[in-house]
Amino acid sequence: MKLVQINNPPNRFRAAEVEWDEEPPSAALEIFEETAKSIITRNNSPDVGFEFSVNPYRGCTHACTYCFARNYHEFLGWGAGTDFETKIVAKTNAPELLRKELMRPGWKGDSLAFSFTSDPYLPLEGSFELTRRCLEICLEFRNPVSIITKSTLILRDLEILLELHRLTNLTVIFSLPTIDLATSRAIEPNTPTPSARLKAAQKLTTAGITVGLAVAPVIPSLTDAEIPEILRCGAAAGVKFAFMSLLRLPGSVEDYFVAKLEESLPTKKDKILNRIREVRGGKLYNSSFGERMRGTGERWDIITKLFELSCRRYGINTQPIEFKTNTFERPNRQMNLFD
Repeated sequence: MKLVQINNPPNRFRAAEVEWDEEPPSAALEIFEETAKSIITRNNSPDVGFEFSVNPYRGCTHACTYCFARNYHEFLGWGAGTDFETKIVAKTNAPELLRKELMRPGWKGDSLAFSFTSDPYLPLEGSFELTRRCLEICLEFRNPVSIITKSTLILRDLEILLELHRLTNLTVIFSLPTIDLATSRAIEPNTPTPSARLKAAQKLTTAGITVGLAVAPVIPSLTDAEIPEILRCGAAAGVKFAFMSLLRLPGSVEDYFVAKLEESLPTKKDKILNRIREVRGGKLYNSSFGERMRGTGERWDIITKLFELSCRRYGINTQPIEFKTNTFERPNRQMNLFD
């Protein structure tokens, strides 16, 4: 991972901030191991498409400049900028916790989303294997799973995914806001390339797994014109469904995103920010439930229609996805004594 200079917006929970008199030092990757107290998180937001999520990691080395989850690092006393990209927490007891929580009488086998505050297939997963081990637990319980990722590392777990697909409900969603390599490197510098993600999606669909695309975030004047081509490429890779959402810039994420635009796309910065304000009622962000994932006004209506027409043209979102019912099953407790 390339070293970058420390760059964090002020943490809203800190009474004081440090300012460097000279050039800020380099931000080196640091890994922290955490013994978590719980692993299944309940989401109460009405505009997020899942209720329960599992996040084996905190922080994300993909370094997407637009990531709304950056703010969560502030609760740890760190920053939403380079701290989020270089201070990564691994919840080393995640699989054991997941087994324990799935054994609780109150758990009814709701679908678990991997992941929300970090990509479940960070490069770090290659050695820690926390996501893999958690998926093995879900397979043991036949608990439905959805996975959201930008990483081709997911192909490592194809055997497990195929068994999940056979015994319960599994969907894999690749996040793909752009298919232009230069744009991708500017706004999501450490992710696998868009073409690599599409190839991974095709390998999964060829194996029979249900795959979708998250055309997210849509960044007006930067990525919105790509929507038809993103969906065309997705359809060619075999994806069955797609959704989109507008760029979210909560709290300190706004400051970091604007700073990175100035650094990586200086000639496009003002136009991008003006177009965001145009679909946000004059602001860069609206945090209201029901409003934060989408825009308003004529330009947003055009973007929405472009997405819908492109989906119909390429056969995406045209057929209902068949789901199994009541697959959840706790392992025999007596058998567990001999595991």
